[in-house]
Amino acid sequence: MLNKQELQELLQFGLDTGADFSEIFLEDTYSANMSVNNGDVISVSGGNTYGVGVRLLSGIDEVYGYTNDTSYEAVKHLVFTLRGSFNKKGNTALPLGDKKPYVNNIKIGHNDITPAKKAETLIELSNIIKNHNDKIIQAGARLIEWEQKVLIANSKGIYQDDVRTYTRCGLSAVAQDGNLMQDAFEAPGRNMGFELFEEIDFKAVALEVAESVMTYLYADNMEPQEMPVVIHNGFGGVIFHEAVGHPLETSAVSKGLSPFAGKIGDKVASELVTAYDNGDEDNQWGRSTFDDEGHKTKKNLLIEKGILKGYLSDYRSGKRMNYESTGSGRRQSYKYPPTSRMNTTYIENGTENYEDIIKDTQYGLFAKKLGGGTVNPATGEYNFAVMEGYMIEDGKLTKPVRGAMLIGHGAETILRIDRVANNKTYGQGMCGAQSGSIPTDVGQPTIRVSKILVGGQGGNN
Repeated sequence: MLNKQELQELLQFGLDTGADFSEIFLEDTYSANMSVNNGDVISVSGGNTYGVGVRLLSGIDEVYGYTNDTSYEAVKHLVFTLRGSFNKKGNTALPLGDKKPYVNNIKIGHNDITPAKKAETLIELSNIIKNHNDKIIQAGARLIEWEQKVLIANSKGIYQDDVRTYTRCGLSAVAQDGNLMQDAFEAPGRNMGFELFEEIDFKAVALEVAESVMTYLYADNMEPQEMPVVIHNGFGGVIFHEAVGHPLETSAVSKGLSPFAGKIGDKVASELVTAYDNGDEDNQWGRSTFDDEGHKTKKNLLIEKGILKGYLSDYRSGKRMNYESTGSGRRQSYKYPPTSRMNTTYIENGTENYEDIIKDTQYGLFAKKLGGGTVNPATGEYNFAVMEGYMIEDGKLTKPVRGAMLIGHGAETILRIDRVANNKTYGQGMCGAQSGSIPTDVGQPTIRVSKILVGGQGGNN
């Protein structure tokens, strides 16, 4: 590992030909996966990601390179190669400061639990799913673990390390009856160690997955129509994340590729909507003490009572639009330069009980769980699959429906939110963008959108 004096010299070399910013990102990450299907361990794997990335900027012009040889001479060669992109008067790097303490309060480390114990835990969960019904043909359980150690040094004087520990358990089911087939999936994760299995009742989650797949195996197909939609808490926040959160990142805003560009202070959502992105919420899947540019993460207010209050910014995108970093510069690994990304993004609690929202909806759809979808960040247009949905009729949940798809425009949807409950929770996922795939949380209480186009295959006989 490069020492502080070597890093100082390398950063200065990066500025000698006219760059005005140099940065070195060192990473050492260990990851492991174990998968079980129908009670049998089917795969075990592990690996190490180790290397260094170098970034030079002149204004907003950027060059980036990386190597898995972290010796001084190898990194010096990379710096000299990259700085050949610039041919101006040199600049001076500030002296590197002192590291600030990071938080990584892991109770049960990944290596504190034997592979046999991990396998036993997954096999038990797989069997809970498989034994629920003989129509369940696949019952999967997967453990995902990794610990990322990083060190960031840059010519603005930042010298900062961080350690991030992630644990996630994915449970899945596939059920079949003749030509009918259905799947279900849940994958809770946290910024913690194996104490995840003390924090979350995974046996209950396994049973929920099994019950869900059987309910929807025989559900009717959704009939396409425009209607009120009650979107449940937790992963229901994926619509806000994708259709609103990404357009609030300065990587999009600074280029004018966002429907929210230039709208700070404007009403962009229902007055019931207050939304944040928090990079430092205890134990959350998207948490880190410092971002991948060495800035302290924090709770960033995005929307307050419908009024746009701020964006999420990294150093380079913020430089383009004279906007300070919000501790939101993130990257998958040393192979990527950072850009503005979300951490834990959510709509804040309202004051209502979610059951009352359903009671007050005469007709609509209750989207209990959302799945994957697609979004155009430049416009906010989206479509998302409803993995578990029920019709609402006369204020009551009636039949389950399958194949429902929510279709809309993020900027319109958040203006149509007319009810917000008080039951905020989070869902976990991996968010992909130009700086790679990173862990993020989405969250919200149960909300009602007065009108959404709901697609489906029903009613086409």
